[in-house]
Amino acid sequence: MTDLIPLFGGTLWTLAAFVVALVVIVTVHEYGHYIIGRLSGIRAEVFSVGFGPRLIARRDRHGTVWQVAAIPLGGYVRFLGDENAASAGSGSRVDPALRRQTLSGAPLWARFSTLLAGPVFNFVLSILIFGGFALFQGLPADRVEVGAVSEVPPGVMNGLRPGDRIVALGGQPVETWADLGQAAQDLPIAPQQDWTVIRDGAEVTVTGPDPMPARISGVAPRGAAADAGLMAGDVVIGIEGKPITRFTQMREAVEAAEGDPIQLQVWRSGQGTASYTLIPRMQDLPSAGGGYERRWLIGVTGGGGFFEPAMRRAGPLESLWLGVMQTWGIIVSSLAGLWAMISGQIGGCNLGGAISIAESTGQAASAGGASFLWWIAVLSAAIGFLNLLPIPVLDGGHLMFYAWEALTGRPPSDRALNLLTAAGMAAVLALMIFGLTNDLFCP
Repeated sequence: MTDLIPLFGGTLWTLAAFVVALVVIVTVHEYGHYIIGRLSGIRAEVFSVGFGPRLIARRDRHGTVWQVAAIPLGGYVRFLGDENAASAGSGSRVDPALRRQTLSGAPLWARFSTLLAGPVFNFVLSILIFGGFALFQGLPADRVEVGAVSEVPPGVMNGLRPGDRIVALGGQPVETWADLGQAAQDLPIAPQQDWTVIRDGAEVTVTGPDPMPARISGVAPRGAAADAGLMAGDVVIGIEGKPITRFTQMREAVEAAEGDPIQLQVWRSGQGTASYTLIPRMQDLPSAGGGYERRWLIGVTGGGGFFEPAMRRAGPLESLWLGVMQTWGIIVSSLAGLWAMISGQIGGCNLGGAISIAESTGQAASAGGASFLWWIAVLSAAIGFLNLLPIPVLDGGHLMFYAWEALTGRPPSDRALNLLTAAGMAAVLALMIFGLTNDLFCP
């Protein structure tokens, strides 16, 4: 029984994190529908966080019942005249004098903007979170200057100090961060390197670590490293008993293993050294020249040294723009990945279902509040994109019907709507089952 306690606790933590993330994202999505609908003259009868039996509720001055329901796996807005939580219904049972306040009786522009608002609000949430990180954490300063310095493994010297301005690495001049990256690549691999810095107005050369160490900066959810318990900040100091220095050495060793188990010796600050056995997994990755390539991976990212760059303050507009660009990047990569699966460039196992999303959410929450908030932003952008797909029963499907109405001057016939809605529901259910099957059977 004691062996089951950690597993049970981890499952509860994963479910709790997943529910919290889902409630936040869906509530923001539905609030977009609600507020734009209300401003467009459409009356919302119920705004529900969750499904099923009502737990608590209150009615506001606009006549909308705000409620929390027993099943916290989503939410909905029910507009006047809707027959169910999916906003199905024609509003024909409503008093003709109130028909303008129903979704089906509203002008086309009001219906279109109300449906579009849900995904847009998801994008806005992502933009605000990403932009908030830039605003409050700052951005790397233009000068190549050392910020916070990390602890290094035993036997490695780090003579760098916060405030040092780096002017050369291994004798190669450095003026920009790009120069530092190029100098790092040109250096021979060695645990120690010569760093020339400006300190207290004087130029000095100090001994510091290799600029491209095998230090893990991020762990991908559901990857081999995450399953083994590796964490951001861990430093791989050996593979199969052989010492390594650079992240590229670890990547080469993982690829050379070709899926066979590989043992990593890992140093963790405050805990010392431990060994981890991982089994690399074949995954599809975007290639530099376009398209995709298959590689053996353990699910970690590197690129971080033993110091953080000095930060500068980012202005509100700059932060907002960075949030827009990060959100746009998620949308573009989601579209590219979907097309790659449809066209057969990558395997179907790249599509995860509810289990993988829940596990990823739990792992993000375990990594800390900032990681969890960042993951919510990623999920919100992805869900906003998925809702815009032109599939009936999704927002994008309704928008497709409204576009048809705008072009032809009349909505699709009831028979066409029923057939397309049934096909859309079947497609969504098939997609959910496919994703769930991948969660259970894909490596």
